[in-house]
Amino acid sequence: QVPLVESGGGLVEAGDSLRLSCAASRRAFSTYYRIGWFRQAPGKEREFVAATNWIRAVTFYADSVKGRFAISRDNAKNTLHLQMNSLKPEDTAVYYCAAKTSALRQSYDDWGQGTQVTVSS
Repeated sequence: QVPLVESGGGLVEAGDSLRLSCAASRRAFSTYYRIGWFRQAPGKEREFVAATNWIRAVTFYADSVKGRFAISRDNAKNTLHLQMNSLKPEDTAVYYCAAKTSALRQSYDDWGQGTQVTVSS
């Protein structure tokens, strides 16, 4: 069973919006320290997009998406969202949800399988 499941990807035009969702299947998000979004474009390394510390609700964004993307969450549905506005062709990538169990962990522990976002010019 995949610990995290992403949804909401698709093909849009530049300037459009999309909302990605991440659902946790094994444990409540409140038991994680941090939940983040990463993306990987063809031929490029995976890069950080945004993250939130679940308990303190502190959020972090990559400079490339700051002001355009926003994390939100639905505690009742154990779901995290990534609202993506003013999308650009360079936002095209597979987007992954990931979760870290502790502040002491160097890397993220659980990952989803990814959802494709394609932005046409």
